[in-house]
Amino acid sequence: MSDSSGAATIAGLDWRGAGGVAADLVIRGAHVLDPRSGLDGIRDVVVREGSVAEITEDGAADRPAGAEEIDAEGLHAFPAFFDPHVHLRTPGHEHREDVETGARSAAAGGYCGIVAMANTDPVVDDPSIVQALRDQAAAVASVPTGFVGTVTRGMRGEELTEMAALREAGVVGFSDDGLPITDAGVMRRALQYQHLVGGNILLHEEDPALTGDGVMGEGAVSAALGLAGIPDVSESTMIARDGALCLYEDARAHVQHLSARSSVEAVAVAKAAGARLTAELTPHHLVLTDEEVRSLDARFKMNPPLRTEDDRQALIEALRSGVVDCIGTDHAPHASNEKEVPFEIANMGVTGLETAFSVLYTELVEPGVLDLGLIVEKMGAGAELFDLEPSRIEVGVEANIVLVDLDAEWEAGADGWESRSENSCFAGRRLRSRPVVTIVAGSVAFRRREFTMKVAG
Repeated sequence: MSDSSGAATIAGLDWRGAGGVAADLVIRGAHVLDPRSGLDGIRDVVVREGSVAEITEDGAADRPAGAEEIDAEGLHAFPAFFDPHVHLRTPGHEHREDVETGARSAAAGGYCGIVAMANTDPVVDDPSIVQALRDQAAAVASVPTGFVGTVTRGMRGEELTEMAALREAGVVGFSDDGLPITDAGVMRRALQYQHLVGGNILLHEEDPALTGDGVMGEGAVSAALGLAGIPDVSESTMIARDGALCLYEDARAHVQHLSARSSVEAVAVAKAAGARLTAELTPHHLVLTDEEVRSLDARFKMNPPLRTEDDRQALIEALRSGVVDCIGTDHAPHASNEKEVPFEIANMGVTGLETAFSVLYTELVEPGVLDLGLIVEKMGAGAELFDLEPSRIEVGVEANIVLVDLDAEWEAGADGWESRSENSCFAGRRLRSRPVVTIVAGSVAFRRREFTMKVAG
């Protein structure tokens, strides 16, 4: 998973490419914003054979014969995003999502890479399943797609998988996401094996004894609705335990989808002690609270659950301060009949790939809560969890670029979804900003139907 220079690249994940051939492109007059390379201004960007060949002042770039030209006046060009946490539902539940539709959804959201979780049916705990998934991705994925293997056999939390064999088969990491690893001894052994085989261990932190039969965040809203609540200590106590284990074993792990102030504090304590622990946030936890659940709309049912405004503010500050390392969507597709039922029995999870940037821009950037550059940086930082280089717009670097219309106004879901499922908690919401073109390794992986490009003769 590295290029000839030894540096890991996003295209090192399984991918056929958009049409299979990197195009020559000229992006003309975009406002290029890349916090990593320090760019912030109107530029032309020339792409040749999959890489950024030139970055010039507006209008100064030559247009090679046969190159596609993108008139990007009024658009922003960002390094394309990377999602370390999606569910593609294959094998076993392709009626919700599969590799092709999930990758297409990612491309529509401006992503140049995704990593799929292993809680499928069967779960990804055998090298043969890994190989089958990689073959699918190589054949049909419109963006680079990696896969994690489970930490334990059958995700039962009892016996470790053959982690070395799974790594050899091509998994980019390990996770029992959807279920916690409740046995501390099993977790410790997993961290010890992580030293031997590499890869990261991604953690769904939850104590089932504390979660019980909870269906939403525990607090004033759950009490008013008479619904069983999930306390925040269900999450934070497990984070504290695993932070201590990471420190003790000098091992590496990543906490998925933080939801509460107490969880942020547990991560901060572990990091301050020197633990090699990273953490992620989702757009829905950053912008929504448990007040949404008063509607009893199951689109607001997810695990971990939405919590209070105080928790939300703590998550925002954690992103700003650097306690949290990246943004992942936890894109979790479900069929309509699994969501359009009473709240108590509905499946947990929401889709998120196609709305992530727009939601964060609308709710956090435009009001001045967070800086645009910070959002762009954190939406690409998930690549580092798998020892991949985050995208940059820089000469000589693979061209992974998303063009975004920050002035676009649209209703989420009004013109359909690229995903096979429609369980977005933002459906029907008016949003501002929208990705219009996604370029992956020099190829146009997605463009909105209304957006046209010219080809030089």
